[in-house]
Amino acid sequence: MRRNSRRGLLAAATGMLVLGLAAALPAAAHEGHSGAIEAPRGNARIADFDIVRAAIAIEGDSAVFRIQVAGRAGETRPVETGRFEGSTVHAYVWPTSLDTAVVGFEPGQGILALAVTFHPDFDDNAPGRDRNRHVWHSHWVVLSPDDACGPGALKVRDIPAGAQPRLPGDWPGVPLLLSSPDLPPRLLGSTVEVRVPVAELPGLHATRFDGVTAGLRVNGNLHAPLLCVAEVFDVASGDLSLPGRVMPAGTR
Repeated sequence: MRRNSRRGLLAAATGMLVLGLAAALPAAAHEGHSGAIEAPRGNARIADFDIVRAAIAIEGDSAVFRIQVAGRAGETRPVETGRFEGSTVHAYVWPTSLDTAVVGFEPGQGILALAVTFHPDFDDNAPGRDRNRHVWHSHWVVLSPDDACGPGALKVRDIPAGAQPRLPGDWPGVPLLLSSPDLPPRLLGSTVEVRVPVAELPGLHATRFDGVTAGLRVNGNLHAPLLCVAEVFDVASGDLSLPGRVMPAGTR
């Protein structure tokens, strides 16, 4: 997909996600001098999903993805239902301007985002790894708009039946553009943090990003769209404009 097509997709997804916000945000976020996004408190009804700061910083040979919230990060988790269909996922998400090819998908497939998720009703780790349904864990996901998820909604992009797209080696075998990298998150106090080797993210220094907290839901009929963004809790920028800039080493 050509660059202008990717920009069009990003613009469409941005508009649709903003339409899906449950209430108008009371104040605008702003980009800090360092490139982090400083966000106002009180934009989410659950404190541990109320983003106050989102950042990506270079520390040594790692890119550290961080979201700071008003409450205790990871405290609120979905209720276990015992069923895959209709189950809920909670997520801390960094949508980026990185191309989807960076982590092993076909290029230009949508918005590449790093997500830290919790879903007690199913496992989606890479083959040969431990079960992950009862721990917060990381995914790379490709997001795209789809009205079938509801007015103004996004989804994790489906893989159509019979399609054979290029996929990362840590793809967990589900019909979604989703990977399960070995990037264990840390949830410490009010902060969610994931360290990613800089060498794995070409073009990172020029990347723009945002921060989002959201609830996703598995389709009750297990048909496409399989995994929809059902509720947006907070958006760091207020409008998914990806204003954040990667902070070079030595800045905070």
